[in-house]
Amino acid sequence: MTNFAINEIGLKIRNPFAGVYIPPSDAQKRLAVSIEDIRRIQAECFKRDDELRNIVALITDTGMRLAEAVGLHQDDLVLDADVPHVQVCEHPWRSLKTSNSHRVIPLVGASLWVAERIKQNGSAYAFPRYANGIKCNSNSASAALNKWIKQVAGISNVIHGFRHSFRDRLRAVS
Repeated sequence: MTNFAINEIGLKIRNPFAGVYIPPSDAQKRLAVSIEDIRRIQAECFKRDDELRNIVALITDTGMRLAEAVGLHQDDLVLDADVPHVQVCEHPWRSLKTSNSHRVIPLVGASLWVAERIKQNGSAYAFPRYANGIKCNSNSASAALNKWIKQVAGISNVIHGFRHSFRDRLRAVS
């Protein structure tokens, strides 16, 4: 309506409401995973030590999006630096959500443990079951991971919740 009025009257102004997002009233709020649940899930990841659980463990201590983690290449993991880290960058098989998504994330705790295992797996891709030089299939990983996470830590927890938890953990120390 504001746009219509601006155009109809011929005003040379920008709509002050442009870009305002009002979420629908029925939108579900994504919940952060509690630190207790994170530790429980990480302990299960260490026990199982398979590709799916390694994806979860990597995400818990990096805050990466699922597609970013699943689409990693061996060269993205830098373990021989003063601070081991992962370089999140675009690849032909996986784009990034935003231009600001290109970043370097230190590897600590569970994420460092996973990175060391990935470097030993002999594949060019961190998670070859879900990524190759052509495509990255994070959707099938998401379904399997969410099912497992709910079994371990309750039905309110999902893979994207780790991203919210990571943000909250960073805020708590700053």
